[in-house]
Amino acid sequence: MATMTTSDVRLSALPPVSGHAGLRGVIASEFTKIRSVRSTYWTIVALVVVGVGFAALIGFGIANSIQHQPWNKAGTDGTQSILTPFLFIGQLIIAVIGAMVITSEYSTGMIRTSLTAMPRRGTVYLGKLIVLTVVTLVVSLVTSFLAFFVGSLTLSGSGVAGSLFHNVTIPANVNVSGGGPNSPSNYTFVGTDVITSGHVLMAIIGSALFVTVVALIAFGLGAIIRHTAGAISSVFGLLFVLSIIIQVLPDTWRWDIMRFFPDAAGRVLSVTLPGQQNPHLWSTWPQFLVTVIWMVVLVGVGGYLFRKRDA
Repeated sequence: MATMTTSDVRLSALPPVSGHAGLRGVIASEFTKIRSVRSTYWTIVALVVVGVGFAALIGFGIANSIQHQPWNKAGTDGTQSILTPFLFIGQLIIAVIGAMVITSEYSTGMIRTSLTAMPRRGTVYLGKLIVLTVVTLVVSLVTSFLAFFVGSLTLSGSGVAGSLFHNVTIPANVNVSGGGPNSPSNYTFVGTDVITSGHVLMAIIGSALFVTVVALIAFGLGAIIRHTAGAISSVFGLLFVLSIIIQVLPDTWRWDIMRFFPDAAGRVLSVTLPGQQNPHLWSTWPQFLVTVIWMVVLVGVGGYLFRKRDA
């Protein structure tokens, strides 16, 4: 007759391992980690200050220019101008969080503890990815909307501030005659452009999505390189240095190549004036898809290496 030991009874009483429960636990753990790191808060504060602060400064500058030189109103995309700092400086700031979510554990050796607590590496990687996506998306959306509202407030009275509640009509072109370039005797506006509330909303949300995807690109590079400075430097090179290097190429080559770079979407996502899209790039969402493909590839390669390499 078979006998059952005390240890057998204890083991049989344990619930079966659940992959979903494991993922929930990893997500909770990763939220705790990202909240407990002081650099996370400093980075978020820097993103908000840069995005909102520069939007206000640029808005004041445009409003002052139009007040003294009203012909500058023609063809001015106020929404694009105030969102540009958030797009181009914010992506570098948010990349720090994206990289450090995974590289900080390699630098401290905590990755071994994490994988000991949860041996399923794919679950750990997915948990980190989900937490990073949620945090950066929320922060990016809040910052993008704040930058728009604060920047639009400083543009008040200039006639070029976009709106989420109604369409805005601005002059499309201007003819100037007489006087000098800074003080023409006469100027006449020619034609009109309409900035729709839908285009404004798309610019705000699109800018936030772009910054979020850049954070995920940094995460993927962090998983591949496993070094914070190396991952951040790689993001900088991918988004900025490559675009500078190809300036030496002939124009036809340069623009054909540029549209396949991950940073190209940043040049079209915040545009709200019809006809002012870069003619050498694809339209807004197809161009953004290029950035998303870069992210998917890098995150996928990073996930594969995370599962196969020693910690």
